[in-house]
Amino acid sequence: MSDTPKSRPIPSSRLSRMTRIGALAGKIAGSVVSQGAAKLLSGQRPSLSALVLTPRNIQRITDQLATLRGAAMKLGQLISMDGGELLPPELSAILARLREDADPMPKAQLQAVLDDAWQPGWQDTLLYFSFAPIAAASIGQVHKAITFNGETLAIKVQYPGIGDSINSDVDNVASIIKLSGLLPGTLDIKPLLSQAKAQLHDEADYLREAAMLRQYSKALGNHPDFVVPDVFDEFTTATTLAMTHIKSDPIITLAQAPQAVRNRLMTGLFSLFFDEVFSFRLIQSDPNMANYRYIAESETVALLDFGACRDVPEAVSKGYLALLRAMAKDDMAGVAQAALDIGLMQTTHSESQQATVVALGKLACEALYCDGPYDFANSDLLTRVQALGMQLSFDEDFWHIPPVDAIFIHRKLGGLYLLAKQLNTQIDLREAASKWL
Repeated sequence: MSDTPKSRPIPSSRLSRMTRIGALAGKIAGSVVSQGAAKLLSGQRPSLSALVLTPRNIQRITDQLATLRGAAMKLGQLISMDGGELLPPELSAILARLREDADPMPKAQLQAVLDDAWQPGWQDTLLYFSFAPIAAASIGQVHKAITFNGETLAIKVQYPGIGDSINSDVDNVASIIKLSGLLPGTLDIKPLLSQAKAQLHDEADYLREAAMLRQYSKALGNHPDFVVPDVFDEFTTATTLAMTHIKSDPIITLAQAPQAVRNRLMTGLFSLFFDEVFSFRLIQSDPNMANYRYIAESETVALLDFGACRDVPEAVSKGYLALLRAMAKDDMAGVAQAALDIGLMQTTHSESQQATVVALGKLACEALYCDGPYDFANSDLLTRVQALGMQLSFDEDFWHIPPVDAIFIHRKLGGLYLLAKQLNTQIDLREAASKWL
């Protein structure tokens, strides 16, 4: 693999990464000053976001974060779920690149990472190893290998220095996001940043991910619609994760399957979500489309990437079960009590604010009230939920960060809504949740 512009060494030290982001911030600041002065002299009063998020600055931000990978890139992914339907268009332009495959490591850097993880001479322990990655994302890239026993593996290799740079990466990227002016100045994002750091440290621990994958596989059992890879211990370390390779296609190819197949598998994914929260109490919280793969031959879905897998506390599970059941009965008093128990709102909030939270919940569960299948393909539900949520969030007297477990549950559900829309499906959500009603 040649060192083309799509194969650039990853800054592996915290200092080099901080220098890169610092230089980026300096260029953006210089651009803001020069352009702002020019516009003021011409009689214009531009907003900060208009000065920061120029086409050139957007290109600078996306290129630098994609080069750094790691938390710098992952943070963008954590606050983004689709191509722009739920976010301001300026921020969507930045984040769109960060949802795509990252630039891979050059071969020499990859060799050094694997020598460190597996010891020099590791090539002699494999029949075949492809230095060209089959996928490259924010924290690591995936390579195909074949053992001497004929087992085909998918091996995830972590980029160098990722774990050590998570805290500084998150802080530095958050500074750039705040600089953009897209977030209100009164918004305290420190608790969210703290949780983002904890989540990213978990995702950077491949031994933890291997344990989560085993735990999830055991909970899933022999499910007729879903498969997960097996862990291959011999080549699994804190920075490498070896799994059986599942031959599959991107989930979007499911859109070409018959309507009945699409509806069945999407209904299964919603049912699986309810099982994760109420039965497994273990949720794969990252709704990235790349974590779902379609196996056309068996008309099943492969579930991948368990770095973001997390336990659901019993109290949270019970709270959401009460919320679901109250919502299904149109018992808004019960919904309000469940929302208070979960921590989605507080008794210190005004009656009007609490009523808005309950209304937001009912709107998000619109499909639950549909008589028969809900047409996700032609629904603008997510846009309406976003509008009401933004209205509430920008009420300075209300601002309240829900428990992190709730945030990840909502994020997973929002990702499923987006997938249902992209696959053009009609889902009977009450049927999918019938086991729990």
